[in-house]
Amino acid sequence: MKQIRVKFTFTEPILGTASANKNLHGDYIASKAPDAKSKEEEIAAIGAEEYAEKQMTVFPKDADGNPFIWDYQIRGFFKDTCSALQKCKGEDFSKASCAMKAFKKIIDGAIFVEERRIPINMNGDIGIMERPLRASTPQGERVALASSEMIPEGSTIEFTITCLSDQYVPAVKEWLDYGKYRGLGQWRNASFGRFKYEIL
Repeated sequence: MKQIRVKFTFTEPILGTASANKNLHGDYIASKAPDAKSKEEEIAAIGAEEYAEKQMTVFPKDADGNPFIWDYQIRGFFKDTCSALQKCKGEDFSKASCAMKAFKKIIDGAIFVEERRIPINMNGDIGIMERPLRASTPQGERVALASSEMIPEGSTIEFTITCLSDQYVPAVKEWLDYGKYRGLGQWRNASFGRFKYEIL
């Protein structure tokens, strides 16, 4: 077993991913939680009162109003990254990821983030990012306005990754390296949420 303590420093702002609408979160997103306790915990972490706020994506917050990231968001990043790197066969930067078979089952069963909630050490105040969302539908082009809470670049998170087998450590390091290209949070394909990391 190997534990890796890491620190992410966001090189681009990171956007919130949770719906501020408690009913939407409860009915759909939190319904994916493994048990009722997890569902209650996730809903309680979303603070929202006004209609305008209910239309945006936000960061979950603790009882003191401090934003955090859930452990499963890091593991989701690992799955997304491993999938991307497996499309880069023959490259030095993706060897361990390409050698991993059934990587989603391995990440679910053998690679863990120790902390359930990962506090965000803020480098400034939470802002708001608004952007248009465009979609081609059978009825024609549609445009909607998306709004997200935004945490500034330079903010950091620290957490511990546990690999039940040392053989998975090289792949985890490849995934961490990939964070300089595609990071965490909403609108990742527009470079939001990218980070650099250090092993503590």
